[in-house]
Amino acid sequence: MATTPMVPPIPAAGNTTFEGNPAPPPPGTDMTGICFRDQLWLNTYPLDRNLVFDYFALSPFYDWTCNNEQLRLRSIHPLDISHLSKMIGTEYMLSELLEPHLFVFRKQKRDGPEKTTPMLTYYILDGSIYQAPQLCTVFSARVGRALYHISKAFTIAASKLEKIGYVDAENENEALESKAPKETIDLKEVKRVDHILASLHRKLPPAPPPPPFPEGYAPPASTEGEKGPEDQQAEPQLSSVDPILDQGPSKRMKF
Repeated sequence: MATTPMVPPIPAAGNTTFEGNPAPPPPGTDMTGICFRDQLWLNTYPLDRNLVFDYFALSPFYDWTCNNEQLRLRSIHPLDISHLSKMIGTEYMLSELLEPHLFVFRKQKRDGPEKTTPMLTYYILDGSIYQAPQLCTVFSARVGRALYHISKAFTIAASKLEKIGYVDAENENEALESKAPKETIDLKEVKRVDHILASLHRKLPPAPPPPPFPEGYAPPASTEGEKGPEDQQAEPQLSSVDPILDQGPSKRMKF
């Protein structure tokens, strides 16, 4: 059974140039989230200042409409400043390098031999190609991160302060409850009770005198140390026998 041959896909308009090379990305395209690395090329060629531009041209960051590509087509080194300074348009310059680990390319627009406008920066770090973020993007990210941490710190501090205030309020309520029984004394009530007791004391008759001692009873003698020698001679010696309680069997009544 015959098969229908497959038609090769037609490249989308605007994605390729007339020479078949991929078109540069639209201006303002953010490509900081991707990187490019060709391990096969790195295993084949050394990464130095002479061949690093050829390696960079393989990445999606390369603009095939730049002046460097025109020099390559003319078999001139693409980073030759003597030729680039005579041209007008977009170009790449090798601004910094630390062979073989770091190479920094600056994409700029040349309007004259001494007038250039920087556009973007790319760097090759240990064989991986990246687009450096713009300064405004870096500032925006740093400020956003700082605001996030400050907001988080204020949220944590507010939660801690709320807990401290809640505990202090509980302690104050407990202290007030413990002090409440001690502060229930009313001075007016105390004065009123004192007035009633004083009025009753005035109305009641005085207390009667104590009953006299029985006949023949003498209070217990004080110690000899408290009395002087004259008092001891003046006082007669009294019997230590109670005349009422201890009269002997002869004094008791007979039935």
